[in-house]
Amino acid sequence: MLTGAYVARSSPLHRLPAGVKLLVLAIVCIGLLWVRTPLSVGVAVAVVAVLYAVGRVRPREAWSQVRPLRWFVLVILAVQLLVTDWVTAVSLTSRIVLAVALAGLVTLTTRTTALMDAMEKGLSPLRRIGVDPARIALMMSLAIRSIPVVADIAQRVRDAQRARGQERSIRAFAVPLVVGVLRYADTLGEALQARGMDD
Repeated sequence: MLTGAYVARSSPLHRLPAGVKLLVLAIVCIGLLWVRTPLSVGVAVAVVAVLYAVGRVRPREAWSQVRPLRWFVLVILAVQLLVTDWVTAVSLTSRIVLAVALAGLVTLTTRTTALMDAMEKGLSPLRRIGVDPARIALMMSLAIRSIPVVADIAQRVRDAQRARGQERSIRAFAVPLVVGVLRYADTLGEALQARGMDD
């Protein structure tokens, strides 16, 4: 499970319109730019935890939203610690995790079709300048749906690494991952082409 895995439950968040959730998500993610102190990070984490509880999302489902970030976050944290102080490093990495967690909460509590419809409606004014909102909504939907697929490929490559005793080899991880993602992209492209959506 990962971002894009809708869970059908009855909660206040599930009942909110998709457009409202997307708008609030955008506003809150901008607001995270002001999360710069340990206290504000703690408050933000508590708020996100409460939102997950309101959405009746189980801890395992919540963890699955941020789990794939763990290695990325460690690298970012290490780099930040080399160039800045620990408070800035922690606040930066925390903002990334919180933004992903909030995006995950939206997709856990909203059907993908509802998200697509909301994005298409929100982008409809762009038709005047030649932008196709339906195509953009489809692209975003495919991106959301692809995240769990790529994460699954990465997990299978990591498991194969462990089985071969090559856990520390970056090449043994990166090459199969890129090949797997390219194969998935080819399959997805062929499916879109078969439906006449390749133009």
